[in-house]
Amino acid sequence: MRRTPKWMFTATAVALLLGGCDKGSSWFGREDDNQGFVKTIETDGKNGSVAMLLPDFTQLVEQEGAAVVNIQASRDAGSRNQADPAGMDQSQFPDNDPFYEFFKRLVPNMPSEPQDAEENFNFGSGFIISADGYILTNTHVLAGMNNIKVLLNDKREYSAKLVGSDAQSDVALLKIDAQDLPTVKVGNPKQLKVGEWVAAIGAPFGFDNSVTAGIVSAKGRSLPNENYTPFIQTDVAINPGNSGGPLFNLRGQVVGINSQIYSRSGGFMGISFAIPIDVAMNVAEQLKTTGKVQRGRLGVVIQEVSYDLAKSFGLEKASGALVSQVIAGGPAAKAGLQVGDIVQSVNGEEVKNSSDLPVMVGITAPGKEITLGIWRNGKSESVKVTLDSMGSDTAANNPAGSAAPDGSSAAGFQVPSLGLGLQQSQNGLVVINSQGLAAQAGLRRGDVIVAVGQTSVSDEDSFNKAVAAAGKNIPLLVKRGSNTLFLALTLQ
Repeated sequence: MRRTPKWMFTATAVALLLGGCDKGSSWFGREDDNQGFVKTIETDGKNGSVAMLLPDFTQLVEQEGAAVVNIQASRDAGSRNQADPAGMDQSQFPDNDPFYEFFKRLVPNMPSEPQDAEENFNFGSGFIISADGYILTNTHVLAGMNNIKVLLNDKREYSAKLVGSDAQSDVALLKIDAQDLPTVKVGNPKQLKVGEWVAAIGAPFGFDNSVTAGIVSAKGRSLPNENYTPFIQTDVAINPGNSGGPLFNLRGQVVGINSQIYSRSGGFMGISFAIPIDVAMNVAEQLKTTGKVQRGRLGVVIQEVSYDLAKSFGLEKASGALVSQVIAGGPAAKAGLQVGDIVQSVNGEEVKNSSDLPVMVGITAPGKEITLGIWRNGKSESVKVTLDSMGSDTAANNPAGSAAPDGSSAAGFQVPSLGLGLQQSQNGLVVINSQGLAAQAGLRRGDVIVAVGQTSVSDEDSFNKAVAAAGKNIPLLVKRGSNTLFLALTLQ
């Protein structure tokens, strides 16, 4: 009698649970090589045919697991360095500091308390990207360590050289002295779909060759202080030791590097983040050729385009990156970019969210010219900008100005229809009181209104004229402390 494969029994159970077949139905299963490592199950019941895709990771592990490595990094006794390669000086966090707790949630290998024996040792994962021994991993796996050992899948051990690391992307490149090594296949993370199956291979808690699987939960996630990495969010179980390991799609291609988790306990809680492999490979190539990473800089401060802001600027949909500040002397200023412009594309590629723009600019080399598609004063335009390099000027050291009144004795005026009380100052119109529609828009006492849309306002007359011209949806440019942002005030 012919034996039925085990996976067919599983498929039958799933089909029955989903109501896809009844007592008298017939079914069969087949493996579709065109879809990668997937089992396609078809059932034929009284309600018609039902097709399901069930992942099968056995071949993926067999074919790709040899290119995954275990990394052990240690520090010689007495060589402790508070400033680590990951760019995070742990000495800056006093006892019980809430920011320490925040970073601990994001960095899997960060200890909850000092441990003399363990603080000189780190473990993680990595994967081989070239047959002559280049390996990708996370920067934080190697933080503060000066001895790096790589263990291959076949138990061979090598001392590794750190070619270079980049704290901003959390990508590090290692080199071992070996030839004819198995390598991973690099995929295209842009083709990943939310809900798609993915798998991780690594060494959680030092248990090497461990496989976990799940789905893509979201794409293009922005995390605090991570402006240049559009993280892939998954529900794949990632724990300390998985850091630096590969995230595979069902075609056996690496689409990301497992990097961070969000956790209140230090262990996996259902949310993990991976660095897209195209971002990592760009960093690796720069580290290999120049030993450092350079990113293009545009010289603007941006904000998300909300639904109300989109309406106030005359856009049909809420997308793009709204320029709330242009850094003086920067590339954007030299190219004529203006506050209130909405960047909709970079070299023809759509900017869907504001977080897309730093990534698109950052992967472009300094000195390169890019073409920005912008929305200005109700119509589309193009602006060419020659980028410079990160680190010369930032929004942080070019404050937008104080929102406090300048002490002038100018009389205030009221705009009852908006619920606003305003007073002239040398910086703009200071909000004295805010209620009704103004309060709903988010205006606060002490805010300084400097423009309505892209029209500067400095007194009662210019403000009233600009508001009347804006219609029912009014974009207000506001200085709040050292920040500048747009708020949308909608008339009822």
